[in-house]
Amino acid sequence: MTSRRDRRDDDARRGPVACLCVLAVCGLLAGLLTTAAALPLVGAADLAAEQAAGVFADLPSGPREDPLPERTVLLDSRGRPFAQFYTENRTVVGLDAVAPVMRKAIVAVEDARFFEHGGLDVKGTLRALITNTQAGGVRQGGSSLTQQLVKNILVANAETDAERARAQAPNLRRKITELRYALALEKKYTKPEILERYLNIAYFGAGAFGVEAAARRFFSVPASRLTLPQAAALAGAVRTPYGTDPSLGERQRRRLKQRRDLVLDRMAEVGAVTPAAARAARRAPLGIRLRPEPGGCAASAYPYFCVYVHRELLTNPAFGHTRAERERRLARGGLVLRTTLDPVAQRAAERAIRARVSPRDTEVAAEAMVEPGTGRIRALAASKEYGRNPGDRRNGPRTTFNLPADVVHGGGMGLQAGSTFKVFTLATALRQGWRFGRGFVTPGRFVPRQGFADCRGRPVNDPGARIFNADGGGRGGAFSLSTGTWKSVNVFFMMLERRVGLCPVVRTARALGVVRADGTPLREVPTFTLGINEMDPLTVAAAYAAFAARGRYCRPAAITAITDRDGGRVPVPPACHQAIDRGVADAVNRVLSGVFSRGTMRGQGIGRPAAGKTGTNNGYTSAWFAGYTPQLAAAVSVGDIRGSYRHPLRNVEIGGRYYGSVQGASLPGPIWTASMSAALRGRPALPFRAPDLKRFGGGSIPGYVPPSADGPRERGAGRGRGRTGTWQPPGRAWKRDRGWHRPDRVRKRDRGWQRPGRRWQFPERPWKRGRGWRDPDR
Repeated sequence: MTSRRDRRDDDARRGPVACLCVLAVCGLLAGLLTTAAALPLVGAADLAAEQAAGVFADLPSGPREDPLPERTVLLDSRGRPFAQFYTENRTVVGLDAVAPVMRKAIVAVEDARFFEHGGLDVKGTLRALITNTQAGGVRQGGSSLTQQLVKNILVANAETDAERARAQAPNLRRKITELRYALALEKKYTKPEILERYLNIAYFGAGAFGVEAAARRFFSVPASRLTLPQAAALAGAVRTPYGTDPSLGERQRRRLKQRRDLVLDRMAEVGAVTPAAARAARRAPLGIRLRPEPGGCAASAYPYFCVYVHRELLTNPAFGHTRAERERRLARGGLVLRTTLDPVAQRAAERAIRARVSPRDTEVAAEAMVEPGTGRIRALAASKEYGRNPGDRRNGPRTTFNLPADVVHGGGMGLQAGSTFKVFTLATALRQGWRFGRGFVTPGRFVPRQGFADCRGRPVNDPGARIFNADGGGRGGAFSLSTGTWKSVNVFFMMLERRVGLCPVVRTARALGVVRADGTPLREVPTFTLGINEMDPLTVAAAYAAFAARGRYCRPAAITAITDRDGGRVPVPPACHQAIDRGVADAVNRVLSGVFSRGTMRGQGIGRPAAGKTGTNNGYTSAWFAGYTPQLAAAVSVGDIRGSYRHPLRNVEIGGRYYGSVQGASLPGPIWTASMSAALRGRPALPFRAPDLKRFGGGSIPGYVPPSADGPRERGAGRGRGRTGTWQPPGRAWKRDRGWHRPDRVRKRDRGWQRPGRRWQFPERPWKRGRGWRDPDR
């Protein structure tokens, strides 16, 4: 990217050396002038230019003319612009889109004889030589407007600092090269075409390249509506764009006004305007109305989505075979990108997060929304604002990490996905023939001592691990595939993963596009099903969207079409494949739908068919919820930006609310519910395809006997926690409405458990009816 320092005007850096260069060039032309003196005055300069072409015949024919860098504009799914980025703020326009007074001003001050000479203005060069020699420095430029165009082209083509330095070096070789190239351009283009190219390539200051960007940056008007004072100010800024940059302060503005008045005098001198018009323009105020410098994702209405698109252009091979090729294409710009962003879904996600998490909280929430069946990213939102914090503050209200995305697209290291990964074990079991009601009895805890091997066949057992259920208790129970999912039973899924195989579960996840947020390989360990891998919301949302699309996985897509600077439109089709069997996906949808009616998200539905899974990590290091409808999928993550392990989500205040512990259903779940309800408002409520009950219905739990009339009330096979069937904890019996209890203990109404002949109580705390346990001295 070319910096402003690289484009400092030569007059500010050169002194006597530049005069010597001009003198050397004029020496070469001395012989030509002798011939020209014998001819009539009219046409002498043109003949000298033609003979100069013979002198420089051994030089290259002309400069390479790459397309000028322009802005790349991002449009949302409705065709409205929401962001732009560029290496140079430029909008190329035709000469007819530039006010005539602007054309006259630039010609008058930079090359008054532009329409008379043939690219080499010998008279102007000699006049500059005499003026500069008398002044002892550079006071008047000797380059024609065509030579200045050549110089700008060479600088624009430079890809390294060394090339840029050579393109601006004050030496004889560069000057001769510019002369030869100028003659070549004079033969190739007409005078109006050369003027148009010059007005589009010149740097005017304040970050504006080209007359259109300059007019909008300086005066907030298009180039076609420039007035005489405004045009004179822009023409005067070209010579010293840094010394007259109005965005830098009053000193530069005074210099700009001086340059404007000098241009007005010059225009009157050469007859471009009348002296009266020039005097009136001099009396006018400078009238600067600076428009904020456009572009950059931080200035975008949807910065996280903008960053994702920018990184996608640099990393996706679909936009260039090599990274260097993609970088060049992006640097040239001039593209119009039609993106997948849905403003309604985006605003819904932002509002849902903002209502529950503050930008100043160290705990951050992020959400991604994906359209099933196409992979189109509909929204990317986070609780923190995008950008740098003032004063390099850490943990401020802003961040430069693309929180909803992976590290390739500007994100961070991700958060452990927790129980959202149980869906991959569920899908694997259904694919292997498991039925909804099939299950087994689980103990209170589980140790993965044996039975686990990665996809290379290596044992990955972890006898030192102790797996408990989310409540932390030691109780087990009988669970089916459905009830184990609804209750998110850790021990059940660890045992299920061992039965179906760790590697098949990993392969299911990979088929659904699951990769770690930090780009490292997935950890194939026994706790894979418990979400030990760090993920980003977009990857999780895209994986869950595949179930809504009946097993069809689509790579997340942010761009639907690209229009180049020539108007050619190239569509970007979705990249999809059938990741899992349709019937299996239908069965997964049936099970995950129960999470809202009988599981961890009970009472938090959105009033239409939906499915999903909560995710709460061990030690409350992070919390998730991922869910979907047939039309939209979304995933929400919450974690501490300072580090999830060092700062778990326990006893925290988030968004002004206190949380003893943040679980998937306590904060990510409500964010998901609010955002999805708003994003789908007004759209029809579509049902999921019913599963094949002949294939997936029924099933049983070995050793499980349905409860009798004297047993517990059943709400589904294997409800859990040791309260179903004939299986019971050792040494415990079942009493109707009392649950499991020890035979040597009886229960007194309102007095808790006690042993016969001895009432159990807290030390030093007696029981008072209706008051509970209390201290005697209170």
